[in-house]
Amino acid sequence: MFTGLIEVVGEIKSIKPIGGDKRLLINCPNGFLDDCKLGDSIAVSGVCLTAVSFNDNEFSADVSNETLSLTSLAQLALGSKVNLEKALLASSRLGGHIVSGHVDGLGVLDSIEEDGRSLKLSFSMPNDLAHYIAKKGSITIDGISLTVNSVENSHFSVNIVPHTADKTTLSEIKIGQKVNLEIDVIARYLERMLTKVGTEDSTANAKNATMLGLLEANGFH
Repeated sequence: MFTGLIEVVGEIKSIKPIGGDKRLLINCPNGFLDDCKLGDSIAVSGVCLTAVSFNDNEFSADVSNETLSLTSLAQLALGSKVNLEKALLASSRLGGHIVSGHVDGLGVLDSIEEDGRSLKLSFSMPNDLAHYIAKKGSITIDGISLTVNSVENSHFSVNIVPHTADKTTLSEIKIGQKVNLEIDVIARYLERMLTKVGTEDSTANAKNATMLGLLEANGFH
């Protein structure tokens, strides 16, 4: 699990094909890997990867064809910048929101507008993700925990404060660029609960049609 609060920005040093997949070598700022060990999970621009080797300032991670086909990691080239976050510790502050590092789909940056000292970024998203996105809800973009400012059909916008732009890859994002999107985990479970309602008999459906009935049916009192 992660929080969506980016710790550092890393740089791709090599991309090596291995057995049909790829192995990334990522350079990190000094100190980032001090408490890491083999097998640790590190979110790379929102994609949870496993460190298979590392030294003081670099780690390697394997990326499957499945991951490459579903995420923006397929766009990476030598010198590309990536957002990095180590897995959440039980003793850490949950300053963002719960992020799994499992990408749900790719968004595309449609526009950038200045909004005071912030930037308003507007994205398009796959139609099948649109119903998960809510105004003032949370979304993860390339591993960054952000608040949705507006949503309409298959488009949504977020505001980026100067600190976030300075400390993440969003400072270099370009119109038309693809980004990794992860929806709020609460939306996943809520949909599952509502789907369950549809599988019950008509009497149960009538009771569960209310929010109170839905909560009671799923063990909340």
